Amino acid sequence: MDTELTFGSRRSPVVCLHGCVASSQPLASAIGLDVLKLGGNAADAAVAVAAALAVTEPCSTGAGGDAFCLFYNGNTGEIRGINGSGRSPRALTLDFLEGLGYTAEAPPLPFDVLNVTVPGAPACWCDTIQLFGSHKLSLQEVLSRAVELAEVGFPVAEVTAHHWAKGVAALRDAGKELGGDLLIDNDAPQHGQVFRNPPLAQSLKELGEHGKPAFYQGRVAQAIIDVINQNGGAMTLDDLCSHDSEIIAPISTEYKGVRLWEPPPNSQGLAALLLLNILEHFSLKALGYNSADYIHVLVEAVRLAQTDAFCYLSDPHHVTLPLETLLDKSYSHQRAQRISMDRAMEGVKPGLMTGSDTVYFCVIDSQGNACSFVNSNYMGFGSGLVPKGCGFSLQNRGANFSLRRNHVNCVAGGKRPYHTIIPALLTDSAPESQKPQLLAALGVMGAFMQPQGHVQVLLNMLEFGMNPQQALDAPRVYVHYDQRSDEWLVNLEEGVGQEVADELRQRGHKVNGPVTGHQRSQFGRGQIITVGDWWDPSASQVEHSTRVLWAGSDPRADGCAQGY
Repeated sequence: MDTELTFGSRRSPVVCLHGCVASSQPLASAIGLDVLKLGGNAADAAVAVAAALAVTEPCSTGAGGDAFCLFYNGNTGEIRGINGSGRSPRALTLDFLEGLGYTAEAPPLPFDVLNVTVPGAPACWCDTIQLFGSHKLSLQEVLSRAVELAEVGFPVAEVTAHHWAKGVAALRDAGKELGGDLLIDNDAPQHGQVFRNPPLAQSLKELGEHGKPAFYQGRVAQAIIDVINQNGGAMTLDDLCSHDSEIIAPISTEYKGVRLWEPPPNSQGLAALLLLNILEHFSLKALGYNSADYIHVLVEAVRLAQTDAFCYLSDPHHVTLPLETLLDKSYSHQRAQRISMDRAMEGVKPGLMTGSDTVYFCVIDSQGNACSFVNSNYMGFGSGLVPKGCGFSLQNRGANFSLRRNHVNCVAGGKRPYHTIIPALLTDSAPESQKPQLLAALGVMGAFMQPQGHVQVLLNMLEFGMNPQQALDAPRVYVHYDQRSDEWLVNLEEGVGQEVADELRQRGHKVNGPVTGHQRSQFGRGQIITVGDWWDPSASQVEHSTRVLWAGSDPRADGCAQGY
């Protein structure tokens, strides 16, 4: 498997006037743009992109996974969202798992059928159209381009081909096989090879024609339960039939005149806000972009924020979460005081951390609406289980549950796990009585890199004046707790100076890098669309009579931003 991936090109930000789509796949971005031109709004286009990515990147996303979205209403300034994450089967209790011999120290393996939670993405797609869509296009019309893409086929992109093969290899190493619907001659497709998925086309066609019942009842639902039962799982038809999305009010924090909005728990958006609140107590611009001092402060703040998230974050329907206390600025001041500039902290530990593959994308339309959207299988193809005749794999999101009886994220029947995927929006920090003005839709996918990525690309713009594309291109840092070595690892992407790495080691950090090639995927893959050039320090001196959208797309993926 080729592990080389060089970054040899320079890309300008996309600038446009009317509408813009940014995703990890050019074909998906084009489909979203088509929907905007047909009269659809940002929500319509986002669902079209979600379905297209389910076709073109099944190694990251799909109908068998979960989704979250945040929607900014251009008329009212209201921000609402949808929690499209599924719950565990009702029978999947801690007693049930312990009866099978599993413990906190020896939980089910990541790809085990017991980690399959109810897929929430299809319901989220339907509800996004219903709640936030233009109602000028039907769900069937919105999904029709993805249906065509699955029927006719598409050439597989380079980065996707790598992750497709990696996902297949991971399943085989775990003693599992991926369903034939997602393979060609029992293997992953190559870069440039045309891949067709007629079973997925049929599933999407049925969803478009009949809505949520087409997935959570009838043929598809029965196929899901059949493959789960054949592999010893606990899910029932009732678990599927009773699923629904949840309308959410986002949580937010203010940072130097802007407000970052994230989905509330069970999503880890809280971690991004905690991180930003801690960093607010440091003069980051004065420390210097990606200097040893800057990265040291960032790493320490990530460790504190991630630890808090793992201690407190869970399904709010099962536990009471102290959100107001955690997001209070006095609490972040207290946490920031733990950071010493000359030495890494000792004794900071979070809970379980595992990997993830996800897609993030965003859309802003001509009416000023914005949709920030994330869709994920969790680990590559998730569980690797493919319901017969359906064309998608089932996620393994339940691998994020703890089996410690008193843990806030302990497994329970009908419970949502700690969820890594987070879409974000950025507005000005208008008083509550005023309409907040949209500044950006943004996100960086990639498991526990996501809150770190959100904050790093945001600071690249806010503190260091980078445009959206530069903010995504710039080398990143990924802080990861390794349970095997009981150490925090600081992964530095190629482009961070060797002298910086040496200085961080002297301060007590365990540093890995420079990380190159396809291994750079651990730093996430992001998309950004901004309204205006507020990130440009000279922009405030220039009058702009026309609203311009600026967009960037992460070079660590295959995608692009497109506008008109």
